[in-house]
Amino acid sequence: MQERPLYLTPEIIQNQVQIALAEDIGDGDITALLIPADGNATGRVISREEAIICGMDWVIETFRQIDSRIKISPMVQDGDKITADTPLFHFEGPARGLLTGERTALNFLQTLSGTATQCQRYAQLVKHTQVRLLDTRKTLPGLRRAQKYAVTCGGCYNHRIGLYDAFLIKENHIFACGSLTNAVSTARSIAAGKPVEVEVENLQEFAEALAANADIIMLDNFSLEDMREAVSLKPAAIKLEASGGVNDSTLVPIAETGVDYISIGALTKDCRSIDLSMRFDTDS
Repeated sequence: MQERPLYLTPEIIQNQVQIALAEDIGDGDITALLIPADGNATGRVISREEAIICGMDWVIETFRQIDSRIKISPMVQDGDKITADTPLFHFEGPARGLLTGERTALNFLQTLSGTATQCQRYAQLVKHTQVRLLDTRKTLPGLRRAQKYAVTCGGCYNHRIGLYDAFLIKENHIFACGSLTNAVSTARSIAAGKPVEVEVENLQEFAEALAANADIIMLDNFSLEDMREAVSLKPAAIKLEASGGVNDSTLVPIAETGVDYISIGALTKDCRSIDLSMRFDTDS
């Protein structure tokens, strides 16, 4: 089972589910009123396609908030690779509550599993190298930490979580500070323990970032030749991250230059949700 990271607390999951349910239910699920109040149901949710699973905690929390009498029995764990028609969880309890919570629970599960599946596909392409694939801040609003957890379920890695846990100095920051060197120095004085990353656009800026002793240097839209030169010049203590123009055809050549990281917005912003189906048992 994929270990839940420290940045994803139970309170965050509870809050995400609460907001999603409020958005869907509003002042009441009128269609569920068609079902007798004392009606119960059992059944299961299956995946219609191959996937990497992520989101079971959101499923459990959704039905917990809907009706504590609903019992969810997971049949897979986050991080599991499954084939089409695999049962994901069994459910039993009040039918009204099951139908009310169905869409919200499956929205979380299909979206996060889609993210994890996308990440696993990219990770497999570069498994012959030592590179780590990183996500970005291009995430669904309100689901940043959930999607970043899904990234790890798919075998990729997290960049900074937000604007608060690491510096990422770009062109406009450098302009405002007067120089790249001044920007790095100021960052060290503001928060000495935070990682400092600098984005550079050519080898001249790269040399300045090396001299400024940035922790990570992002090579923005570098040619493969310039990436290889940067790799040959940098000391072991400084990490290199490639960014820009990363897709299915460019990913492997970039990874083979020897950079430490490749950041890919598509890990979280271009994902297709997994096709899931919730089925009641016929004798329910």
